[in-house]
Amino acid sequence: MNDMSEHAASAALANRWLWMSHAGSTNDELVWLAHNGSAVDVPDFTVIATDDQRSGRGRLGRAWVSPPGACLAASVLVRPSTPSGRPLTAHAWGWFPLLAGLAMTRALAQLLPRAESATVKWPNDVLIDGRKVCGILCELVTDATGAQAVVIGTGVNLTLNESDLPVDTATSLTLAGAIATDVDTVLASYLTHLHRLIRVFESAEGDARSSGLHDEVSRMCDTLGRRIRVELPDRSVVMGHAESLDHHGQLCVTLDTPAERAGEVSVVGVGDVTHVRVV
Repeated sequence: MNDMSEHAASAALANRWLWMSHAGSTNDELVWLAHNGSAVDVPDFTVIATDDQRSGRGRLGRAWVSPPGACLAASVLVRPSTPSGRPLTAHAWGWFPLLAGLAMTRALAQLLPRAESATVKWPNDVLIDGRKVCGILCELVTDATGAQAVVIGTGVNLTLNESDLPVDTATSLTLAGAIATDVDTVLASYLTHLHRLIRVFESAEGDARSSGLHDEVSRMCDTLGRRIRVELPDRSVVMGHAESLDHHGQLCVTLDTPAERAGEVSVVGVGDVTHVRVV
């Protein structure tokens, strides 16, 4: 399971490294380990990865399946530690999908012909030229000692060709002309950026504004400034202009649909967002 020679750069960045030749879901594997272990067994920055994930999950329980060897699936366990020793607030935990998105955006920017083509889509995707290349799924877990942690799962399309893409709004690193598409290069860069961002976040006691991370995520967020469609958890749909992120990482939207709510500013914490293309 622990192939450290082929993925040496990535393995060196993990406090515990687990490579799987195949997995149902790396998130499920890591959540199970964390739930049944302690910080000694499953330390901060434990990483499980594979290039053959067979039962991956996206937001809202969607299936995520890819051809073996063509995509990277990786999950990272984070046990936040603040200078004061106080636990993170409930709202602070909501920043982890955005921090992971920023980390992956920075990692991919180093590999693409145009760094600026990699952007964050709120709340948990990474795009290249507006097409999805990466999805992120975060899950809170309580370990065997009662301590809380977060599992950050990410899936990256590495070498998928056009016929392999799940939807026509997706892309891969190969199709985007990346200079490297191998697991170790992509994952090591992502883990490096993720570790740095999380440490900055922790040092600011989970305050995204004072740490500067609110501004950084906002700058890289392709959703802001766009007209969007949001499907809410109750299946209702609103449309409007994405204005900003609030202190908690939620999306502030000036609505234009439905008509009776036009002009109202809605703060969206959970929702399925579609960028509305201008034609």
